[in-house]
Amino acid sequence: MFFSKVGTALAGARVAFVGVALSFFVTGMVNMMDPDQGAAFAGKKYTYPDARRGDVVDDYHGVKVADPYRWLEDPASEETLAWVEKQNKLTGDYLNAYSGRSTIEARLTELWNYPKYSLPSKHGNRYFFSKNDGLQDQSVLYVQKTLSAEAKIVIDPNQLSEDGTVALTNEVYSHDGNLLAYGLSAKGSDWQRIRIRNIDTGKEYDETLEWCKFSGIGWKKDDTGFWYSRFPAEGEVSEDDRNNFSRVYYHKLGTAQSQDVLVHSDDARKEIGFWPYVTEDGDYLVLWVYHGTDPRNGIYYRKTTDDGEFVPLLEHDQAKFSPIDNVGSVFYFVTDLDAPRGRIVAIDLRNPTRANWKEVVAEGKDVLDFASMVNGHLVTAYLHDAHHKLSIHTAEGVFVRDIELPAIGSIGGLSGRRADKEMFFSFTSFVYPTTTFRYDFAANEVSVFRRSEIDFDPSNYETEQVFYESKDGTRIPMFLTYRKGIERDGSNPTWLYGYGGFNISETPGFRITRLPWLEMGGIYAVANIRGGDEYGEDWHQQGILDRKQNVFDDFVAAAEFLIEEKYTKTERLVINGGSNGGLLVAACMTQRPELFGAVVCQVPVIDMLRYHLFTVGRYWVSDYGNAEENAEDFDFLYAYSPLHNVQKGATYPPTLIMSADTDDRVVPAHAKKFAAALQRADSGRNPILLRVETKAGHGGGKPTSKLIEETADLYAFILKTFGIDPMKLSSR
Repeated sequence: MFFSKVGTALAGARVAFVGVALSFFVTGMVNMMDPDQGAAFAGKKYTYPDARRGDVVDDYHGVKVADPYRWLEDPASEETLAWVEKQNKLTGDYLNAYSGRSTIEARLTELWNYPKYSLPSKHGNRYFFSKNDGLQDQSVLYVQKTLSAEAKIVIDPNQLSEDGTVALTNEVYSHDGNLLAYGLSAKGSDWQRIRIRNIDTGKEYDETLEWCKFSGIGWKKDDTGFWYSRFPAEGEVSEDDRNNFSRVYYHKLGTAQSQDVLVHSDDARKEIGFWPYVTEDGDYLVLWVYHGTDPRNGIYYRKTTDDGEFVPLLEHDQAKFSPIDNVGSVFYFVTDLDAPRGRIVAIDLRNPTRANWKEVVAEGKDVLDFASMVNGHLVTAYLHDAHHKLSIHTAEGVFVRDIELPAIGSIGGLSGRRADKEMFFSFTSFVYPTTTFRYDFAANEVSVFRRSEIDFDPSNYETEQVFYESKDGTRIPMFLTYRKGIERDGSNPTWLYGYGGFNISETPGFRITRLPWLEMGGIYAVANIRGGDEYGEDWHQQGILDRKQNVFDDFVAAAEFLIEEKYTKTERLVINGGSNGGLLVAACMTQRPELFGAVVCQVPVIDMLRYHLFTVGRYWVSDYGNAEENAEDFDFLYAYSPLHNVQKGATYPPTLIMSADTDDRVVPAHAKKFAAALQRADSGRNPILLRVETKAGHGGGKPTSKLIEETADLYAFILKTFGIDPMKLSSR
């Protein structure tokens, strides 16, 4: 059950990104440009709030680099706040004046308003799941004693804030399922406070655990307390080290955090992180050891009954080791060591040298994405050309059967334990709403457990997978979803999405936000570019560090393919990505501005020379490099950094840049500095727009009301740019 219990929770620490988006345009404004800019571009159609240019210049290995908008890195300064307020006002005035926006918002609200369920997970003799009735800002956590019993509310985050910006971000249950340690995050922050609740009585314990981010939690078998990870308290270390010095503590139930016992730290290697969990049998306390977002991790362990040092089983600089389960002293892992597409090995703690490892499932042609142990069997999910296949093997690795999936799509999650006779998994695809299935091992039967009832008819649409060549001849897959019967005449509005980093696979998934686009006759395209994990670690390696340009070339080639094959044309092509995907579209638009009809750049990483200096930016060095410490890294980062490749006098596509004021993963300074640079340098023929959301972070835990509002703004920007009538929604 490690995939659902630990792997998903750890994604916040390992992955680093996620996003949404918005817009703006300018008319009838007083010219507030710099004098030299106004003289150079007197015929500019669009003008913007003035952004003062400072005189900061940095020296990178003998190269002088100006950073005139360094002042925008201070989010609390009066100058920054005033500038952002002007940008947001322009955005709001423009979008609210667009007559089709209300139509889009109404349709989005209709589509969003259906019950959404998480996978049920069993702990002790209880089943837990989350449900959103439709338009609730946050999903509510429920418990039921049997699958048919009445569900009772455990925690309703909607009652914790008036504006719905407090989210439930972490849930770890005791072994008997009666105690819950859970995290609360405010305004989209990655920081969370851990609270504790008794499920049966509803009692909330007095203590609150602070300084937690991407925190692992592992309950002691007797439920008297748990181990957890946290960072130093505010003031203990410098602000630059707030995301360093990860430490593991033991918390005894009913005591103050000040009494917690430090059980592991490694201050000599301050950038190494520790994520604790306790094995299903309760016998071992395990530390997942990580260094930023580097997929290579270590594994340390000790018995839960011991108080001694942890035993290093695997160090973090070898390969990826994802724990599946343990049977006594034998631990099962998915690893890419000597197998870039993944395999399963068993390691006996009594004799753990590599020569004694047992290969249980060998590397195959497809990528082993994850595995769980349920009903004494290994359940494996493979990626075949970026979509999932689900199979069952014995614990010894003998293939038993494939589980047929409804269509080309993705396994969104899987829950079940070694002793269970059933498992649950969610399935989704571009026009297949997320559905929960139950698999009965004894009967070998798959049945629908919960199906989404949504005001959308998927039978009118289809998905095809195409393959195209990138600049260097590499074969890249891409999914295209559209209304059946569409004509390839070059006129279709097309939304091209990509990510390309941190070995994250972009597999098919259902997104409410894309449905109006399909209903209006648009094509939704997802390019599976390098940097992800669609074809294993080699695919990831081809898109990092000095090979990052491959990612941009892959995405540009996707756009060229769509145009050459007459799916669309430049004037009808919008590119979109968030976070690392925001970097993707920003780099592509600065390299090939003539290729795209519009750009939506969400919570982006933009300043590639300074990204590592903010919040958790140092976590990303394994993918990006470090311009300060390494001259070779500086060379390739400077060559593509969007902020440093804006060309004065260039004509960039209509561009929407979106950020959030409390994003403490990718700080909004990236978006602000990029907007300022583009607005000053652009020829002024197209709008360059910035929107900074308030009381919101990188995307996680964002209230439904904000998601609908942002998405409506996004559509207003694209539809106005392309001249699409949203009234087409009425004929869907």
